[in-house]
Amino acid sequence: MAQDKVEVGVQVKSKKRVADHGEVFTNEREVNAMLDLVKHETERIESKFLEPACGNGNFLAEVLKRKLKVIDERYSKSQIEWERNALIAVCSIYGVEIQEDNALECQDRLYQIIYQKYMGIYGTNIKSDFLRSIQFVLNRNILWGDALDFTNPISKKPIVFSDWSFAIGDSIKRTDYIFKFLVEKTHQFSLFNDEGNVGSIDEPVRDFPLVHYLKLGQK
Repeated sequence: MAQDKVEVGVQVKSKKRVADHGEVFTNEREVNAMLDLVKHETERIESKFLEPACGNGNFLAEVLKRKLKVIDERYSKSQIEWERNALIAVCSIYGVEIQEDNALECQDRLYQIIYQKYMGIYGTNIKSDFLRSIQFVLNRNILWGDALDFTNPISKKPIVFSDWSFAIGDSIKRTDYIFKFLVEKTHQFSLFNDEGNVGSIDEPVRDFPLVHYLKLGQK
C-alpha cells in the first residue's frame, strides 16, 4: 500500500508531477457530474467500470460508494449477502495508472471504503477472510500500467486483468485476459460489452478453478 498519501480532494500533488506527467486529479464536483450521466449504471452492483488513467481513485471511489449505498439498502440485514454483493461490486471496478504510487494509493483508498463500511455495519463480526478477498481482488483490478501501450511502464509486460464471475452458491470464477484495446463502440466506462461478454480484451491467458469467495485471498 502507498505510504505517502495525498489528501482526498486535492487536485495536485506537486508542480513537478504536473510538469512531468500532466498529473491533475479531477475534483469531486466534476466526478459526480460525469457519473450522474450514467447514474443507472453506477447503481447496478455488477456493472463494470474501467478508468484507464485512474490516478488515486477519484472516479472509482465514487463508483464504489454508489454501489455500496445500494448494497446497504438491499442487503445489510444479511451479512453473507452484504459480503457477497460487496465483493461483486469490487470485482466490477478496474483501473490502470501509469504512476505506481497512485495505483497503490487507489487500491488502499478503495479498500478503506469497504473496510470502514463493513466495520460500521457489522463491528466485531467482520471476517478477516472477506477483507483478504477484497484486497486480493483490488490487487488484480487496480494495476500499475500504461493504458496507451497496454504494458507495465518498467517491465513492459502486458497488462493482464482478471474477470470475476460468481457461479452456483458462493463460489467465484477467475479468468485472466491480456488487456489490449478498448473497442470504440464499447461504453467508455465499461470493460465488457452489453451482452456481458468480453468486449475489449483478447482470449483468456489463464483459467482458475472455482473457489469460495472467502478463500480468494488464501495462499
